[in-house]
Amino acid sequence: MMHRDKNQIPTRVGLIGVGLVGTVLAKHFLANGLEVVGYDVDIDRLDCLKRIGGTCTKGPAEVAERVNHVVLSLPDTAVVLEVIEGANGILHAARKPFYIIDTTTGDPDDIVVLADRLAQSQISLLDATISGASSQLEKREAVLMVGGDPAAYDACADLLRLLADEVFYVGPSGFGSKAKLATNLVLGLNRLALAEGMVFAEKLGLPLDSFLRLLRVGPAYSVAVDVKGEKMLNNDFEPVSRIRQHHKDVSLMLKHAKKCSQHLPLSHVHLGILEKAIAAGDGELDTSAVIKEIRREGPTIQP
Repeated sequence: MMHRDKNQIPTRVGLIGVGLVGTVLAKHFLANGLEVVGYDVDIDRLDCLKRIGGTCTKGPAEVAERVNHVVLSLPDTAVVLEVIEGANGILHAARKPFYIIDTTTGDPDDIVVLADRLAQSQISLLDATISGASSQLEKREAVLMVGGDPAAYDACADLLRLLADEVFYVGPSGFGSKAKLATNLVLGLNRLALAEGMVFAEKLGLPLDSFLRLLRVGPAYSVAVDVKGEKMLNNDFEPVSRIRQHHKDVSLMLKHAKKCSQHLPLSHVHLGILEKAIAAGDGELDTSAVIKEIRREGPTIQP
């Protein structure tokens, strides 16, 4: 497949999905002088895109017709497939883009199959997943992990570097999502351990603000302390990443671990806690709200 625009940043980029992450992506592109042509099913999100300087369209096909590069920021693989192959999807555009850059945390197997189908239409798919919440992405502290054809990566690398200081090519199609699942496993368990530790410290009578300062300088430190500690301390669960989305990620981790014949005992516990949090109505809250579920677990029952 020929790869055009090698080592060039386009003047215009398409964006489908203008949620927490998508809005930050749009801001980075706009700050670097690119025109952003976007679409979202939520009209309020489109209004947000318009307010920050983007151009809105009526659907994915219209986005695709106006750009060579389309970036996706969507909830899951099912939505990605609808946006690409649905009735008003990218593949129905009169003029198709050269590249689709999918930042969605999706199913690696589905991404491989989709990449093969898109190649038949002379479209290169990169699964460019993001490690880090939208707040970290806004400060360029997130990490991009990109899977796909190496030539397509080379052609889009400069565009991707507008979004983060750390951009890694991790392998063929699907490997971006594989890397995201593996890193999110560690990240999620760090966050859960922080929540459990804070509840334990609280029950012991330790002042939590002092406990957080201790964690920051001690060997128990992780980036979760900086990103989620204050939110847990202040019961600030305004989302920069959502419990429901992380539940989807952990479910994918366990699905692929089963295929690899690998038991993930801590992730099984984590999934159960996330399921309880969603059942309690916390699914749309920030992932730091797992501390609420730890508190709800109550006292240990002795045998």
